[in-house]
Amino acid sequence: MNLLSVREARERILSHFQSVTIQTLPAVESLNRALAQDVIALDNLPHFDNSSMDGFAIRAVDAAEATPASPRTLRVVADIPAGSTPTISLATGEAARIMTGAPIPRGADAVIPVEDTDFQDRAAGTPPPSDVKLFKSVDHHENVRQRGADVRAGDTVLRQGRKLKPQDVALLASLGYSSVDVFRKPRVALFSSGDELLDASQPLEPGKIRDSNSHMLSGLIESAGAEVEKLGTAKDNFESVKAALDKTSALKADLILSSAGVSVGAFDYVKSVIESNGKMDFWRVNMRPGKPLAFGEYNAIPFIGLPGNPVSAFVGFEVFVRAALGRLAGLSSESRLPVRARCEEEINSDGRESYLRASLREENGSLVARLTGHQGSGNILSLVQADALLIIPAGVKCVPAGQEVEAWLI
Repeated sequence: MNLLSVREARERILSHFQSVTIQTLPAVESLNRALAQDVIALDNLPHFDNSSMDGFAIRAVDAAEATPASPRTLRVVADIPAGSTPTISLATGEAARIMTGAPIPRGADAVIPVEDTDFQDRAAGTPPPSDVKLFKSVDHHENVRQRGADVRAGDTVLRQGRKLKPQDVALLASLGYSSVDVFRKPRVALFSSGDELLDASQPLEPGKIRDSNSHMLSGLIESAGAEVEKLGTAKDNFESVKAALDKTSALKADLILSSAGVSVGAFDYVKSVIESNGKMDFWRVNMRPGKPLAFGEYNAIPFIGLPGNPVSAFVGFEVFVRAALGRLAGLSSESRLPVRARCEEEINSDGRESYLRASLREENGSLVARLTGHQGSGNILSLVQADALLIIPAGVKCVPAGQEVEAWLI
């Protein structure tokens, strides 16, 4: 059987996925969802010229050449708190006390900070002075946030496919968007298979192991912005595997994900069950770890079968499943953000595209990577100790110490 490259396997998988349906959510509930359409600014930000600090609104020309030794004195004619609408128009020689965020009155074109005046009483409820001495000059528009300086009405401020962050939600609120169109969260049906698996709460028995993959994959699914429906553990027989898979239609799953049970072993029934109502291919991917990979569909729902070794399952998820979930979720970026890291030590590989567990540290402005221990696919502790996967390209058998490679932060 020919080995598929990682790129080819990934492209084959992604060709079966497209964005799920769109839903309208309150903007405050849209965090971490992908935008279903561009967001256009309905208003200017700021909506009006306003003060960037507490002080006095003035005409800049009235403060020309002011110094502590030779201050300029202005008559205070108004007090403008935030949230008010000033009706005055400042004339030459006049000032208005103003608070941060308050509208700039007509006639004013600058704000002098209160620290640069002789008025130092900031206690709550203190009335403005009748006049104020200015100890420095200010430029035209100094300390004034001008209307539309941040965002102009009609600007495209957020693009379709963007994963909404808290600051994005703040922008939506500022622009008057109480609701927003986003893509629905993908729904993943997850199950493990194997007679050897025990629940984490059960005592160990001879020949048995505790099911760790379902816990890990459940967390990875949620971290990718999807919902997980746990189908439990299927036994190594046709009926048990079929019972688990038959639940997926009622759950309206967008993807079926399994751990183990997808090899060509005599007791691996997943393939035969899926082919009874769908199709499945076994692939051998030119990668380490995680060479065996299964892909197909059951009841017209895409199916991905990951290896049973925990590190292989983790890497398979990051390389293939996260990208598929990103495509379903409508995200513009479907994978981990890559960085460059310098290898602390020489790294030997077998020529397959390799994903190696490493810890990163910053040194002289760059990242340095050190492997976290034995790279066997069953060694979960080295995965726990890692904060990155180093990617060694296919065909490379030795990376010298000091050479940079691509890495994914995990």
